[in-house]
Amino acid sequence: MIGRTAIIATKHWKEKVIAPILEKEVGLKCVVAINIDTDVLGTFSGEIERKDDPITTARNKCKMALASSDYDLALASEGSFGPHPTIGFINADDEILLLFDKKNNLEIISRELSTQTNFSGQEISSFSELEAFAKTALFPSHGLILRHSKDSTFDLYKGITNAKDLRNAFDVLMEKYGTVYAETDMRALFNPTRMQVIEKATLKLVDKIKSLCPECHSPGFSMTEARPGLICANCGLPTRSTLLYILTCQACGYAAEKLHPHGKVSEDPMYCDICNP
Repeated sequence: MIGRTAIIATKHWKEKVIAPILEKEVGLKCVVAINIDTDVLGTFSGEIERKDDPITTARNKCKMALASSDYDLALASEGSFGPHPTIGFINADDEILLLFDKKNNLEIISRELSTQTNFSGQEISSFSELEAFAKTALFPSHGLILRHSKDSTFDLYKGITNAKDLRNAFDVLMEKYGTVYAETDMRALFNPTRMQVIEKATLKLVDKIKSLCPECHSPGFSMTEARPGLICANCGLPTRSTLLYILTCQACGYAAEKLHPHGKVSEDPMYCDICNP
């Protein structure tokens, strides 16, 4: 991919963290798609519902970028926010990055699931309560959104990053509706914490791009399946922990096993269903 140009499908400044990494580590030249509106595929603030899963949405962003240009390599990201899928009562930022190589009909996807997020929202009854929420939400370095109720999709004040605008939006909504709902603005340009997670996802993408198939040398030779069976250090029986990865090439279909991918040859008995039922 060295020397090729990748068009990044974003309107929220994600190229600020993505482009320097790809240009330095992979040798790509990065440009931003300027004639597309990725918000038509969904907005975090709810005016437009995201109808597809994150990977499909990222893929559609890439298609939009390619259709608007003469390039044949595109990249897009898509984030999702909410409760962590396994930890429970902790919010998470789930970032997907997808690189679509139209020339070689190849997709390379990376994912970063992180608890590093300020994602939150709260009903507000006073300005002092709003100030307290803003502080925990890392305002003003991180933007806020105010609306009159949690599910309202009109009269939104987005991208608030200073105390004056915060006060004005609060006063208008309280006078008009008597209620205010405050939330974090999760668009990347208003959320430095999210930018950090996107950066980590980009580094993972670089690792996949650099992972070449042993047979055909195409990039993106990576894990497609994890198989359990790591033996218990006490009883020697298989556990549910990962024993090996299956790595597959999209281009030629070659597959290989990577044994003990986490560097462990046995599992702690506390994770064994026999020793710790």
